[in-house]
Amino acid sequence: MKRRTCVLTFAALVLAGVHPAMSQTRSVAEPFKLGTFEINEQPTIGIVLRDSIIIELNRANRELEKSPLAIKLPMPEDMTDLIARYDYGMRERLYDIVNKIVGENLVTGAQRPPYVHDVGQVRTLPPVRPTTILNAAVNYYGHAGEAGTPEEQQAAAEARKKQKGVPYLFVKPTASVIGDGDDILMPRGRDRVDWETEIGVIIGRPAKYVAVASAKDYIFGYTIHLDMSDRGGRPETPARHGSDWFLGKGHDTFGPTGPFIVPKEFLTDTSDIAQQLWVNGVLMQNGRSSDMINSIGELINWGSSMLTLQPGDMIAAGSPRGTGMSRAHERSEPVFLKPGDKIKATIEGIGTLNHTVKADEAPMAATSPD
Repeated sequence: MKRRTCVLTFAALVLAGVHPAMSQTRSVAEPFKLGTFEINEQPTIGIVLRDSIIIELNRANRELEKSPLAIKLPMPEDMTDLIARYDYGMRERLYDIVNKIVGENLVTGAQRPPYVHDVGQVRTLPPVRPTTILNAAVNYYGHAGEAGTPEEQQAAAEARKKQKGVPYLFVKPTASVIGDGDDILMPRGRDRVDWETEIGVIIGRPAKYVAVASAKDYIFGYTIHLDMSDRGGRPETPARHGSDWFLGKGHDTFGPTGPFIVPKEFLTDTSDIAQQLWVNGVLMQNGRSSDMINSIGELINWGSSMLTLQPGDMIAAGSPRGTGMSRAHERSEPVFLKPGDKIKATIEGIGTLNHTVKADEAPMAATSPD
């Protein structure tokens, strides 16, 4: 039903004369990000200024449309709908709203309207709910084999280099996604939970068999994704099973994402940006995307060769060195998370996620009376 609604909206916009090229003729007063927030107990799309100010999209649009010169534009149902319509009038409308708020000095002060909030006043939800999440495994040279000896790490990096152009992608359950500030739950009986800080690439339009050279045309923007990982393995692991990716990556809350999405026009180069993560104030990961093995374009190329990626889907581009299992940082033993630990993760130009690790205290499912 939702995709049908998007198609009907596209048709209405085309009939109204809205064309993708129109949204690229307008300039904006300052860069912005996009997020989803709980406001008045409802999921609400917000335009984020300066990482600290939220403008409610729907209410700001209603105010803008009070002008007799404003073109009426239906607002998106959710972030996925906004992403799908960004090149069909939504970019231009967002620019108009930002220009009004900034130009009329409505960001702060007594004149600030009730639809403008401080980020700390509301709950931040995951910015988007992807239908599909593809994660790149071992996509940084420094992460390759970092649980082993220096010699093993070097051998693993060389082996991955020879496989460049053929990324290892796995499907991350979308139900694992949580928003900034939500708790990461330690599954019962699992005590080897680890972290991986990754660039989340948000797809902007249907993508199938995308060439590496044109991959940027299919990107909407970027977010932070923490690929939380259970390193405990299976209770028994016959050789025929290999790695159990669902057990390792699929637990509830193992996909923190956000806090916002940066549209790609405001982060034009992701080839060399910093990725850092702290646990209880101790810097654990301190890498750069320049260490990436397969580029974001190569990940989109490979992923879209297997399935059609849709607006709002995400590809997580892999983790730099410094995960808990690492022995590459003068550690004699791995370091894993425990209840009470505080995680802070930052990616340059995108933002910061903050989470607390807690034990999963959900009750056991009731036994059927049958």
